[in-house]
Amino acid sequence: MSKIFYDHLLVLDAISDYIKLKAQEPNEREELWRIVDELVHHRVMGCILDSLPREHHEEFLEKFTDAPFDEELIVYINGKSSKKIEDEIKKVIKELESEILKEIKKQKTKV
Repeated sequence: MSKIFYDHLLVLDAISDYIKLKAQEPNEREELWRIVDELVHHRVMGCILDSLPREHHEEFLEKFTDAPFDEELIVYINGKSSKKIEDEIKKVIKELESEILKEIKKQKTKV
C-alpha cells in the first residue's frame, strides 16, 4: 500500500478491528485490506472529482498521477472547489465504513 495524499484523513477503526478479529491468515487479511483500499480510493476520487469543477479534472488527475503522495493536492483542490475537501473525504469515508460493515453483517446472516 503506497502513500496517498489523503491517507491522513482515513479512519477505518471498525473495519480494522473486524479484520483483526475475523481474518485468521495473513493472506486473508492482505486480501481484505486490498479490497478496502480499492473501495476507499474509488470513493475518495469520486468525491474529489464531484467537488472539483469539471474544467479542473484533467489538471488534478495529472498532478495526482505525477505525485499521488503530495499533500499539497489538498491545497490545490480546496483552491479550486467551493467545498472543504478534507470534510468531504471524512464524510465519504465514514459512510463507506458503515456500508462495508453493514454488508459484512448481512453476508454473515446469509451463511
